[in-house]
Amino acid sequence: MSSNDIDRIIEMAWEDRTTFDAIKMQFGVDEKDVIKIMRSNLKRSSFKLWRKRVGGRKTKHLKVLNKEGISTLRFKCSRQRNISNNRIT
Repeated sequence: MSSNDIDRIIEMAWEDRTTFDAIKMQFGVDEKDVIKIMRSNLKRSSFKLWRKRVGGRKTKHLKVLNKEGISTLRFKCSRQRNISNNRIT
């Protein structure tokens, strides 16, 4: 995986409204692997902050979003559509 892909995965993982399923769809990396990427590329304190922030967050899990009737693959980051490496757009 290229460093650009890893950087994009980290950016998407920090975004509140981007689900782990969207990351998997774009990069083929599931939630467990995203956690490994975050752990190995962030400082320990940043990783702990991220885990605390993501833990229990409804918007990071597609199954929970579907139960609540929220649009599933809607990306909220205004910059995401402008990134040329984004395979979905």
